[in-house]
Amino acid sequence: MASAKPSTSGINPDRADHCRVVGAVLDRIGDKWTIMAVSVLTDGPARFTTIMREIGGVTHRMLTLTLRGLERDGLVTRTAYATVPPRVEYELTELGRTLTTTLIPLAHWSEANWQTIRAAQDQHDARSEPALAD
Repeated sequence: MASAKPSTSGINPDRADHCRVVGAVLDRIGDKWTIMAVSVLTDGPARFTTIMREIGGVTHRMLTLTLRGLERDGLVTRTAYATVPPRVEYELTELGRTLTTTLIPLAHWSEANWQTIRAAQDQHDARSEPALAD
C-alpha cells in the first residue's frame, strides 16, 4: 500500500514538493552541531579532536553522529591515515563548500535580525489570547 502525501490544501504540487525538499535539507543541516562542525571545517581539514575542541560542549558520540551524517550526505570526507597512532581528518567536499557559501549569508541575516525576531516572539507571547489564523 502506497503512503499518501500530506494534503497540500490548494498549494501547487510542484511548490509543495519543492518546499518538502527544502524543509528536509534545512532539517538536516540546521541543527546546532552540524552548523558548528561545518563552520570549523570551513578553515580546512581538521582532526576529530580539533573539531571537538573548537566546538566545545559536544559529546564524543554526538560529534561522531554529526560527522557520519555529513559524510553520508556527501558534505564531508573522512580520510584515515595509516600512521601510529591512527590519524583521521575530516574535510568539506566540493558540495560542502557550496553549502558554506549559502550558510554565511544566512548566518549574517540571522545575526542581524535575531533581536527583532526575539522582540516579535516576546510581543506575541505576551498577548493574553492567542491570535487565530484566518
